[in-house]
Amino acid sequence: MARNMLVGLVFSAVLAFAAAPAKIVLIAGNQSHGPGDHEYKAGCMLLAGFLRQNRVSDPVVVTGGWPEDESVFEGARAVVLYMDGGTGHPILIGNRLESMAKLIQKGVGLACLHYAVEVPKDHGGPQFLDWIGGFYDRPYSQNPVNDIRAVQATPEHPISRGWSSFQLKDEWYYRIRFQPGDQRVTPILTAMLPTDAPSAQVLSWATVRQDGGRGFGFTGLHTHANWGVPEFRQLLVNAVLWTAKLDIPANGAKCELNPEDLKKNLFDVPAKHQ
Repeated sequence: MARNMLVGLVFSAVLAFAAAPAKIVLIAGNQSHGPGDHEYKAGCMLLAGFLRQNRVSDPVVVTGGWPEDESVFEGARAVVLYMDGGTGHPILIGNRLESMAKLIQKGVGLACLHYAVEVPKDHGGPQFLDWIGGFYDRPYSQNPVNDIRAVQATPEHPISRGWSSFQLKDEWYYRIRFQPGDQRVTPILTAMLPTDAPSAQVLSWATVRQDGGRGFGFTGLHTHANWGVPEFRQLLVNAVLWTAKLDIPANGAKCELNPEDLKKNLFDVPAKHQ
């Protein structure tokens, strides 16, 4: 009798552990642009809300550019970076690249959104090529604002579930630096750019690393209002779940939006914009 009770308790504990929501850490950068652009905090809060709708993840939002206590990464299945990039990318400060490398070695997924895909070619570039498959390489890569037809490049990929190609204006980065012939990388979104000499350019991509870990890059999301576009946010929610190795429903992840939520958690308007 006692043995059966013990077995039952152990079985219940195993089921509870298996069903525990996956921890996803979303890091929001500091304000760097005027109102409505690069709304890192508001964007991460929205994304966390969409993830919670699917009841399979436990998103944790960190504001201020990087966690003061990196123990927040413990137990994470994926990390999402939405912040300024380039030479001032928060991941380049101190030993943060090394900290992220340790997470990557454990199989943690990494998603970089918009400016966060840009790192210097010789400092962060090699890591990003390995971790997410590509990066914005200044001045080779380009970033003018364009109103484009964003094309679903790989319909059979799980990230592509529930949405179709769409028209949208954003600061779409293109001419992303990829390793030639990298079979790990799958294009998710493409467009014909630049408009005066168009060719197919990858705007978003998914990568499965050799160790089975996953990476994702997305070059749009300069404009906060674009969260209001169903296809746009569906792609992003699917992608973060995929990066954390979570199942995506056949019709795509839930991402219902109350339009009023677009106005929440925005950065304070700088005095020069008031």
